[in-house]
Amino acid sequence: MSIFKKFPRTFWVANSVELVERAAWYGLFNVLAIYLTASTDTGALGFSQEQKGALMGIITALVYFFPFFLGAISDRIGYKKTLIIGFTFYIIGFILMSRVSDYYLVFITFGIVGLGAALFKPIVAATVSKTTTEQTSSQGFGIFYMMVNLGALIGPVVTSKLRQTNWDNVFYFVTGAIILNIILVLLFFKEPEREVNNDSFGESIKKIFEKIFTVFKDWKFLLFLLIIVGFWTMYMQLFFTLPVFVDQWLDTSAIYNALAKISPTIAKALGTSEGTIAPEMILNVDALYIVIFQIIVSTVVMKWKALNAMISGIFVAGIGLGLTFMFNNPFFIFLAILVFSVGEMASSPKITEYIGLIAPKDRKALYIGMSFLPLAGGNFLGGFLSGNVYGKMSDKMTLLKQDFESRGWEVPTINKNFTQNDFLNLAAEKLNFNQLQLSDYLWNTYNPQNIWYVFTAIGLFTVFCLFLYDKFILKSKKK
Repeated sequence: MSIFKKFPRTFWVANSVELVERAAWYGLFNVLAIYLTASTDTGALGFSQEQKGALMGIITALVYFFPFFLGAISDRIGYKKTLIIGFTFYIIGFILMSRVSDYYLVFITFGIVGLGAALFKPIVAATVSKTTTEQTSSQGFGIFYMMVNLGALIGPVVTSKLRQTNWDNVFYFVTGAIILNIILVLLFFKEPEREVNNDSFGESIKKIFEKIFTVFKDWKFLLFLLIIVGFWTMYMQLFFTLPVFVDQWLDTSAIYNALAKISPTIAKALGTSEGTIAPEMILNVDALYIVIFQIIVSTVVMKWKALNAMISGIFVAGIGLGLTFMFNNPFFIFLAILVFSVGEMASSPKITEYIGLIAPKDRKALYIGMSFLPLAGGNFLGGFLSGNVYGKMSDKMTLLKQDFESRGWEVPTINKNFTQNDFLNLAAEKLNFNQLQLSDYLWNTYNPQNIWYVFTAIGLFTVFCLFLYDKFILKSKKK
């Protein structure tokens, strides 16, 4: 039987919608840290690292927290209407976000985008579940996760090129992608069979809290969820912190020049007009590795005990993430991200698998749904690390201000009239450096790379806690 005949049309529509939505979400999300913090004379917003961390951490935490309660809406009004409402929030948020520069207004408008994502997120997964059978479920979700990663791979490539001309073009693209999704849903999406919920919204929320409370009485499961927060806190630094770190500290012109020797066409296609490789292009290598190697890694760890796979995977991911921040050699980062990706591919799918194994048969969906809570916690704490901790330890502007103060020089006020780039040019002039020499001086003097200790320590602490959990709490070799 052809693979296309195994699944109904709604399955393929849902997967197409997922691909486009992920392209829009990651198209913005992979460049968001730079948009929020880069110099205003580039069209970015020039916020502090602390502001960036709070905005990205809080909003993305809510994206994973709200689906518990917003699911009651889809149960009442149907999946199709919920998708349209979610996409409408997306479009409103994207359009408004492109038009505001005040921090609190950006916070609110990105929150509207987050609300759209929270409405959308559970619907497509539920649709895939309802349009597959016991025989086709494994293959169906394999296709679904492939679409997720393809969208995450394609979107940032497009927006990376668009932002080089004008940041508004990024918002035009992501808005257009969501408009395409509305058309797809209106024309082709058929409401899957579902159990209609006739409870009032208040009654639905009450039942949700009762179910959550029931799960929380399983203290071993609750402890596991708390431990896994550490993994997601570390993981989110790939999006919250690494783009800014690459932008501030790595001279990616070396990668561009190496590519140009092989093929000027490829270098031009992947690079910027300044002869560099944009940070989000480097970050996107993670999605490329997953598309290429996920099946291989999954095959290797398939028969491993779930907790052993998690422990091994998180250990490798922690080492890999640390390596991405340890050196300012731009070529080394590709190997470091590969190490991280292997750990991610080994551990992340096993978290859901493990929850499915330990869940009571009559509450599997509820337990698996609770796996979003560590993601919410990890995003929230990850935002703090990316903001306050990175801002104090590794932010280039912060370290340059410290250097000025140590010399008794007046520290200029950064604003729209005197931008971050103006400050860097002033510093280079006063120290008789070019920009590359200035970066090397700050790197060697203030050691911004030491942030790797923090991120790797979180991963290793998570591994240690999982080991203790397995040895002393579970005292079992079954899972």
